[in-house]
Amino acid sequence: MTKNKNNFSIYWIYAILGVGLIAFQLFMGKKDHSSVKIQSLLEIADESGVKNVVIINEKSVEFQLNSNGVDFVKKSDNKDLKDIAKTIKGSKESDKTNIVFEIKQVDQTYLSQKLDDKGITVEYEERIDYFGTILSYLLPFVIIIAIWIFVMRRMSGGGASGGGQIFNIGKSKARVYENGKTTNVTFSDVAGLEGAKEEIVEIVEFLKNPSKYTELGAKIPKGALLVGPPGTGKTLLAKAVAGEAKVPFFSLSGSDFVEMFVGVGASRVRDLFKQAKEKSPAIIFIDEIDAIGRARGKNNGFNSNDERENTLNQLLTEMDGFGTNSGVIILAATNRADVLDGALMRAGRFDRQIYVDMPDLNERKEIFEVHLKPLKLEKDLDVDFLSKQTPGFSGADIANLCNEAALIAARNDKKQVEKQDFLDAVDRIVGGLEKKNKIITPSEKKAIAFHEAGHATVSWLLEHAHPLVKVTIVPRGQSLGAAWYLPEERSITTTEQILDEMCSALGGRAAEELIFGKISTGALSDLEKVTKQAYAMVSIYGLNERIGNISYFDSRGADMFTKPYSDDRARVIDEEVSKMIEKQYERALDLLSKNKEKLTDLANKLLSNEVIFKEDLELIFGKREWEAEQKESKEKLSTQEEEKLSLVEPVESVDDHTEVKREEKKSQEKKPPSSNTEEINEEDLND
Repeated sequence: MTKNKNNFSIYWIYAILGVGLIAFQLFMGKKDHSSVKIQSLLEIADESGVKNVVIINEKSVEFQLNSNGVDFVKKSDNKDLKDIAKTIKGSKESDKTNIVFEIKQVDQTYLSQKLDDKGITVEYEERIDYFGTILSYLLPFVIIIAIWIFVMRRMSGGGASGGGQIFNIGKSKARVYENGKTTNVTFSDVAGLEGAKEEIVEIVEFLKNPSKYTELGAKIPKGALLVGPPGTGKTLLAKAVAGEAKVPFFSLSGSDFVEMFVGVGASRVRDLFKQAKEKSPAIIFIDEIDAIGRARGKNNGFNSNDERENTLNQLLTEMDGFGTNSGVIILAATNRADVLDGALMRAGRFDRQIYVDMPDLNERKEIFEVHLKPLKLEKDLDVDFLSKQTPGFSGADIANLCNEAALIAARNDKKQVEKQDFLDAVDRIVGGLEKKNKIITPSEKKAIAFHEAGHATVSWLLEHAHPLVKVTIVPRGQSLGAAWYLPEERSITTTEQILDEMCSALGGRAAEELIFGKISTGALSDLEKVTKQAYAMVSIYGLNERIGNISYFDSRGADMFTKPYSDDRARVIDEEVSKMIEKQYERALDLLSKNKEKLTDLANKLLSNEVIFKEDLELIFGKREWEAEQKESKEKLSTQEEEKLSLVEPVESVDDHTEVKREEKKSQEKKPPSSNTEEINEEDLND
């Protein structure tokens, strides 16, 4: 068992000493002093009851009473003298004439004259309070130093381990998991990441059983870099490693190295690796490493402080420098691998780059099964259906979807989460919050209905457009109407497919022009999407005949502020983009003109019901002929693949060759930019 750390702070000692000094100053020399008024002194002096009078520092007066003064005070009816009598009464008989009474802030000239008239001698005395004088000088400095220490502690991490004190500002702020301390996350909690999980598990197994690998001459990987879009499970994998590994695990973020003081980042890197080496074998996990790992030498003019570069240089040296670094494995995660420095990405530092992609259909099903466990579900809930309804969703999106469905069910006072709750949750996440109380005029509502009906009509009549799920004119989020589609999960996209999607997106504006003879601003998101697709086709994917097989895309982002083509070529690109978009717009107009009556019926039905589904379009347009053909071709392909698999016997050389081909395919698939691919392959919301 680990011993509990002593949380006692030395600042408590400082506080006690300070209070003690102040108390000593306040109460020092205050024995038997009672404050009275000057008139009381003069009354007692008239009765010859004053023993002696001393004026101190020409400011205050101290005097004592004799036996006559004590008797006079006891017999007097004066209120002020009664207070003096009370003081005397509480004293011993032998001390009654030794009590010192004090008068503060008096006119010593006036008092001396009055007492001389009464025949009483006045003495003068100068007293110096050395302790109070010293304390009055020291106390402001003590307060200033205390405030300075407090501020510096807050600036350096607020008392966190390793960085809480000003003198420990260069210490690492990593959280350490060891001696049975875990994150309570295991590999069983990670679903849908089989490829990435396999490589991560291998690193953990190497630490647990190194002889299995070292007997064959293998060396443990020095580092693994997890790359992928946000929400795909990179940090979750690292948490699983911390939960499974039986070695010390250091976890921190890339921003933990960044500080306002120069040299702190590099110092923290040195301290981190020093701690890890002392406890080796160990694992270091740096989340969001792009905070310190950005490529050096870019845009130095915009940043005069090179603190981040110094931190990166120190990290590079520690990972694979002149010194030895045995027994320390580096895990890192980022969704911006394109901005990382080339020296950081080389073998010997990060030997493995594990790409954590968006989950496919089967992986989404596995993720759903993990997140559905804590929910109270209806019987026979179709998980396959849920996974088909969520293309393009990440693991984090699915977790949010399950939670949102449970909240919707609770809002409707249900005892269990049903299928409809999940569909409502999808609508809530994709489209936004439903706004039924939004004020819309009848003319606007009619325009919205025909706009959405135009999208639905064109997408239904085109072969390669995404299948329609639902159309609504109920305002959601920032949109006044929406059309939901179910995108096909494609590995590649052809020119015909992109053009059909562009035509479908322009169907809304085309319907407005056809029916009303005028257009509105409601097609903003459609135009934005279509423009991005057109520019991607022409300048990135090489899908334009005039431009040819040329791509101006730079995956490393080296030419951020410069164009890789001339002004003449830029004008040609703009012309081709404009021509392509206008052609698809005319195509949409032509389709809607031929089916104007069906478009009107669909819009009227949408106006009356506010929401229409795929079944409503089938009643008006009939079933799509391409869906049956696609279904037959898929079934035929699946049966052919099964037959091939049954005939093929496992041969070692064939498996190796297949694996090589698979790796080549993966590397080819990584080349297109993820953002543009998503724009082309996914169509969630049109308005």
